[in-house]
Amino acid sequence: MTSPAPSISQNEDVRRATAFLTRLLPESRAFDIRLWDGTVIPGEGETEMTAIINSPGALRRMLRPPVQLSLGEAYLRGDFDLEGNVSRAGPGLEASMNATGSVRDLVDLTRLWRALPRDDGQALTGTGYGERAAQIDAAENTRDWDREGIQYHYDAGNDFFALFLDRRMVYSCAYFPTGTETLDEAQERKLEHICRKLRLQPGERLLDIGCGWGALVIYAAQHFDVEATGVTLSEQQADLAQQRIAEAGLEDRVTVRQMDYRDVGEASFDKVASVGMFEHVGEERLPEYFEHVFRALVPGGLFLNHGIASHPERRSWVGKALHRVLEPVLVGATAFRTRYVFPSGGLVSVSAANLVAQTAGFEVRDVENLREHYARTLHAWTERLESHADDAVRLGSERMYRLWRIYMGIASWQFARGVFDLGQSLLQKPAGGPSSLPLSRADLYAPFDAGRSEVHTNGKATRPMYSPSAPPMDP
Repeated sequence: MTSPAPSISQNEDVRRATAFLTRLLPESRAFDIRLWDGTVIPGEGETEMTAIINSPGALRRMLRPPVQLSLGEAYLRGDFDLEGNVSRAGPGLEASMNATGSVRDLVDLTRLWRALPRDDGQALTGTGYGERAAQIDAAENTRDWDREGIQYHYDAGNDFFALFLDRRMVYSCAYFPTGTETLDEAQERKLEHICRKLRLQPGERLLDIGCGWGALVIYAAQHFDVEATGVTLSEQQADLAQQRIAEAGLEDRVTVRQMDYRDVGEASFDKVASVGMFEHVGEERLPEYFEHVFRALVPGGLFLNHGIASHPERRSWVGKALHRVLEPVLVGATAFRTRYVFPSGGLVSVSAANLVAQTAGFEVRDVENLREHYARTLHAWTERLESHADDAVRLGSERMYRLWRIYMGIASWQFARGVFDLGQSLLQKPAGGPSSLPLSRADLYAPFDAGRSEVHTNGKATRPMYSPSAPPMDP
């Protein structure tokens, strides 16, 4: 049976869509585009992804201003699909932004966009995760605002996160020193890397701010024989962390509490870690953040601050003013993330954060950018989520699955491309006189198993992993 010939109007819709996409995206893109009627607009070489436009009116909805917010919401609705390596959509997103580099480009694309077909499409309705934007009732930059923002993000549920995280459920950038590690291995090496940077010693008191499901506090107690306290605003995280602590037999030395880090006592800890938490603080409250951590440390104590960072603006003051006015209306680069993923907080550059830390009294001892490691981490998370797509939909919804797939897939490309950084800064509360730190960083890069502590059935290590006062070991 032959298919009926397409109508003149259908042919015209395809022609207009093809003309618009050809003008918007370069032929050198690494993905194909397939229209609703099966027409393929090929990319270059062996493409890794196909973007599928599911209806004549979808393209117009996908690219109405603000473009990046519209693209994200269109994917949640199912206006288009991405088959293959979803991170390959990132270069296409960048190319579409570059296509509007002049007034003439913008005029041409607007004319072609206005000629695209319309249809009613499917509205984003419902109250489930991924079907609605986050709604925070509390006033911005208050404790309730923090709590509601964190609780929204983790409403996805422990079982959902377990689908794509490693066995310890470490929800932050892993560490791939050779590039051959599995996700489980890379997360263990990240925990080790942090503990070494903090130069943890037996009997010291460690605080983990935003401790997640307790991976760092458990690891530090098992392998470095410290007393560890973790704090989180998520009830689901705190409950599972406490269960894991009990299973490890560490209740006498490890505690996780559902509480605000600002309620932690002063001069209570030798070492503090904050891993993937300070992005939720936001620029306005960074002084408060660093001041509270400074007060929580004993003199000479170390603070490892690990988090996603933006780049400093390089525009003139006129450019900055125009960007503040036009970007939210035309592009909306952060609108999708703040509406559907992280509704509270914001990003600053590593240099800006460390300047605030210094103003609070800290001395900056070490800075490392791990953005390539986060690109690998996010790529691994995306692949694991895709391999459990049916379970993800069952635990949440189709839109919840699509939200996390597009968010993590594009983020993987953003870190690989250098759109964002992943900064680890080691800060010290001065005690007067020489620092207690080694003169070399070689101890951080000793072989992973060198001097590894034996771990008994009660979870207690027999000896520390290494001595920071010993001569540095060659990598």
